[in-house]
Amino acid sequence: MSGADELVELLGRAGLEVVGERRVEEVSPPPVLWRHVIGSETEPTVAVPDDRPDLVAELNAQWHRLATDAGILGGDGVFLIDFSGNQDRSWMRVRLTDGWDLAGVLGPRPGQPEFLTLSLDGETMVGATTEEYAVWLVAVDRLRERHEEAARAAGAETPEERAAAWVSLFEGPKPLGKLLDAWADGLSLNPETPRDLWPLLVGRSSYALYRVLPADAVDALLDHPDRELRMRALELQPNITPEQWGRAILAERDERQRWILTMLAADCSAELPEDACRGLAADPSPRVRSETARLKGLPASLSVALAADPDGRVRYAACTAAWPHLDARARGALLADSHDLARARALLMHHQEHPMPRSVFETLDVKTDALGTCLLERELAEHVARHGESAERRSLARNPGLAQDLIGLLGEDPDAGVRFEISTRADLTEEQRARILYDFDPGGHYFPLDWVVALHDDRDAMRRLAASSHPLVRRSVARARHLPPDAVARLADDEDRVVQLFLAESCDDAPADMLMRVWQWWDGSLTSPDRPRGHPNFPRHDLLRYADDPNPRMRRLALDDPESTPELVERFSRDRSEEVRRRAVSDPRLSPTAAARLLEDPHEHIRSAAARHPHLPARLLVRLLRQGNGSAETAARNPALPPEVMRRMVERLAPLRA
Repeated sequence: MSGADELVELLGRAGLEVVGERRVEEVSPPPVLWRHVIGSETEPTVAVPDDRPDLVAELNAQWHRLATDAGILGGDGVFLIDFSGNQDRSWMRVRLTDGWDLAGVLGPRPGQPEFLTLSLDGETMVGATTEEYAVWLVAVDRLRERHEEAARAAGAETPEERAAAWVSLFEGPKPLGKLLDAWADGLSLNPETPRDLWPLLVGRSSYALYRVLPADAVDALLDHPDRELRMRALELQPNITPEQWGRAILAERDERQRWILTMLAADCSAELPEDACRGLAADPSPRVRSETARLKGLPASLSVALAADPDGRVRYAACTAAWPHLDARARGALLADSHDLARARALLMHHQEHPMPRSVFETLDVKTDALGTCLLERELAEHVARHGESAERRSLARNPGLAQDLIGLLGEDPDAGVRFEISTRADLTEEQRARILYDFDPGGHYFPLDWVVALHDDRDAMRRLAASSHPLVRRSVARARHLPPDAVARLADDEDRVVQLFLAESCDDAPADMLMRVWQWWDGSLTSPDRPRGHPNFPRHDLLRYADDPNPRMRRLALDDPESTPELVERFSRDRSEEVRRRAVSDPRLSPTAAARLLEDPHEHIRSAAARHPHLPARLLVRLLRQGNGSAETAARNPALPPEVMRRMVERLAPLRA
């Protein structure tokens, strides 16, 4: 049973019917309203002694009376509930059924209820919580008005109150464990954390290793006795020098660790000094030598030496890089190698230059690689084109040396995948390409065609290919950084929306009117996440006319107009659309009062942005820094944290592990 099913089952036992699909309700989230129930200044509306013999029945009766008086049980009886065990702390819509029993089920034990009920409009609530000698029922009305008053009061914070709030952060019990980890993570991601504090965070947070640390701090990490910390530094630090890579790997006495670090260096395309490469090429461990063969920039002489290594796994790993530098004798030795993988790799390399006959092809264990990359004798290519398996014909369709008549044959293949592979070849004329019947899913994910990308600087080729009948060709053209004006104009009106999307993302010449069209329908993520709105050609003026547009995506643009005002930011911070509020909460002109109000927004991403806004009142920021559930980490990312506060927070962290 899934977690959601368990919650529905629990509510069913309490006599509650779940209504509709779960969604974000446009009311204050449960954690905000629980403060009215469990706050230090809370007074119960009704307190029921826990020694009553009819405790459960009395609690149910009192809750129903309060909920009815408050208007929580509306005309159709639907209301919102949060309860103990609801881990994601979001509202559920429910309705009472016959024999309901909230006080007997929604808590750790019958008669110890922990639940919160709310009207659909978010204005009135009744919560139940178990205290030491009684169960409290707390009813609160005018919730929006109360929260607005609290936000105004918080927003009126004086400099003296702000200073006192920072002092209060370090009063009382010292934070421990996960809360300190959250501080470390947040400060590591905070753009304003002083540079000299960065090295002090790496022992507590992996995020700190993503920053470019000073060279001496990196040296200290790579010399640290904690093996895991050394590895994470090599994996995550963006400025590891070749010398540091070489020194760190060669310093490892453990063979397995040396192998892992060499593999990591190869995966990271790290270039090591020649003396370090020579040391690794002579390592006693075959698997270290195998990974050495994959290192970027490995001297040709070492590749050649590793291609003759006593261990077949090493010869296999070195074969591809070494092949162009091998003499006939060395190539012959690999072609007759006793190691199956080394011999097979050498055979593929050999047939990059010498056509492969069918007799050799039939001996291969894996045939598709050869069909896609090797020179093939005519008889072999024709046999596969006519009689090969579908996967073999698809691989053959990618072979750059395929004869034109076989290209035509595969262009009429019964397998749609084969026809699609043929349709994307570089050596087709556009007339040939247009005659191929292929399947294309407009919503599918396709990588740009390498051969088109290679022509991005050829303006004539871009003009020609921009008119291609093939959507993937046009999509690949649209990925160019710059295009001729006529090609841009053609692609900007392309019938394939993804062509326009890629043009907006990649091409600096994309026109303003197309960028505005794309903005109206595209709400996903891009490789360049600020586009199309961040494109240099995106309209920047006359955007205030959209302030009342019914489309939230257009409405939010009004704040980008140079003539927009703080008053419009305030208005948009109250907008009915979460998308418009999301734009307002990122605006530097947001008021402290609005930031405080948006800290209680129904949508988590808006609350998170409000917690990071520099105008958030310090008292609220301090409260977040003392909470768990991700709140402390988010608050520690707030750029308005004073440097002296950051320093005191770091002082509370445990020192770098020794």
